[in-house]
Amino acid sequence: MDISKLIARITQYITEAAMRIFGPDDDEYPSTGVQPFTGEPYNEKTADSW
Repeated sequence: MDISKLIARITQYITEAAMRIFGPDDDEYPSTGVQPFTGEPYNEKTADSW
């Protein structure tokens, strides 16, 4: 492999990694905010014991 092609590939690899790290987020998580508690609180007295 030619040394200039090797240096070009290494440079491209490092540049793409830096763009991924420092670029904008591409996460597509829904913005949910704070969710209310809708479950039942734990009660030791009524919990099933083995």
